Amino acid sequence: MKQTQQGFTLIELVMVIVILGVLAATAIPKFVDLKGDAQTAAAAGVQGALNSANTINYATCSMKTNAAGNTKCTVVATCSAVGSLMQPAITMVVGALPAITTEGTVYLVTNTAATAAGATCTAAYGDGTATGKPMTFIANLTS
Repeated sequence: MKQTQQGFTLIELVMVIVILGVLAATAIPKFVDLKGDAQTAAAAGVQGALNSANTINYATCSMKTNAAGNTKCTVVATCSAVGSLMQPAITMVVGALPAITTEGTVYLVTNTAATAAGATCTAAYGDGTATGKPMTFIANLTS
């Protein structure tokens, strides 16, 4: 009589488990450190939001002389004033970076004066490390 196989042998099952173990061991490290990538993306998002808020405010202020009753213009004189343009407003900590930055806080080492051409503001987005995530945005002088 001819016998037919009715299942897997122990060797086949062990080999599948070993292969899955090797694949898991190589894939897990790629997914473990997603926090750094998330904080970098958050810093880029804040940077883009600050640039957009500054651009929209500058355009609104430029229309001020051409549109009667334009009260939507916010005066920007320094880099830290750009944070007030956002909804909700971002409060920036001005001064030297602390030993360990607070996650989600924006730090300005120097509160640069805005210029008509646009001053480049250098900041750090707090991520719980000593340096934070560096970012730059523009501050246009408005009146």
